Amino acid sequence: MTIKVTPQRIPELLLIEPQVFGDERGFFKETFHAARYAELGICESFVQDNLSRSKRGILHGMHLQHPHAQGKLVSVVEGAVFDVAIDVRVGSPTFGQWVGIELSAANHRQLYVPAGFAHGFCVTSESALFSYKCTDVYHPDCELGVSYNDPEIAIAWPLTELLVSAKDALHPRLSQIEPSRLPRYLGASEGAST
Repeated sequence: MTIKVTPQRIPELLLIEPQVFGDERGFFKETFHAARYAELGICESFVQDNLSRSKRGILHGMHLQHPHAQGKLVSVVEGAVFDVAIDVRVGSPTFGQWVGIELSAANHRQLYVPAGFAHGFCVTSESALFSYKCTDVYHPDCELGVSYNDPEIAIAWPLTELLVSAKDALHPRLSQIEPSRLPRYLGASEGAST
């Protein structure tokens, strides 16, 4: 099977477009294959799968864990979202920069978000079913958040009316988080973060 991979402006973020086989009966696509994805540079073991459904305008984010960082392979099963990752690795040349990608059931795209990035998305369709594989399990004592509307990061969300949870609304700006609480950049040859 052919898989198209496009590194993003922050090169550790990978846009993945699996091959889709379809006809008038429907379609088939392979959403994960450990050996094939390892050839793309995604060598981590995924240990937890999550699925969430949200309505239009709902924003989840921007989330990360440290320690017990989670790499994520994200996609949309129904509907469409604007998916965002922020580099929060202290010492990274792209620290504080973000990448946003439209993921939808129609375009079949996946985004690989390695450890060391804050992640979130907003729903741009009437509703969306969002799927993500994680490289570590949820550790509530290790969760961190970055404000989705941090003016220094300036994410260009595609919707003006966004609904966030009370918890997500309280996330601080990136500059307000003590650097010792954030993951560290190890350099491109040594891995994404620690």
